Amino acid sequence: MISIKEQVESLCKRYDSRDPFEIARQKKILVLFEPLGTIRGYYNHCYRQKFIHINEEVPREEQLFICAHELGHAILHPNANTPFLVSNTFFCVNKLEIEANRFAADLICPDEKIRELSGYTISEMAACLGLEEDLVRYKCSFLP
Repeated sequence: MISIKEQVESLCKRYDSRDPFEIARQKKILVLFEPLGTIRGYYNHCYRQKFIHINEEVPREEQLFICAHELGHAILHPNANTPFLVSNTFFCVNKLEIEANRFAADLICPDEKIRELSGYTISEMAACLGLEEDLVRYKCSFLP
C-alpha cells in the first residue's frame, strides 16, 4: 500500500507543484471562497465534480493549509462525507482528519525543508518557512 508521503510526492512530481491551489486547478477541482462562519473549509463532490470550499474570512496563510487539507480528502477519501458521518453515524472520522492533515503537511512542507532548519526552534522554523507554528510542530512530530 502506498503511503501518504509517497502519494504526495507522486502528485507533486506529476503536477510540478506543491501549491494545493495549483494542483486542485490542474485536477479540475473547483475551489470556492465563501462566508462559512466558524467552518474553515470542507470538501464535497456532486455529479462527478469535486469542490473545495474555503472560508473567505480566514487569513491567506491558513487558506493554504485548508486547501491542502481538503485536497487530501479529495485524493485520499474522495467518497467520504465526513459531515454526514459525524452527524448520522457512530463512525469516528478522526482517522480521516489525521490523514488529511498529514497529506497537507507533506504537501506544503517537505521533510528536506524541516531537516535544513533542524537547529532552529519551532517558532524560528515557522518564520523561515512562512508557515503556522502548529503545522511545523505537526510536521516535526513525524520526522524520524
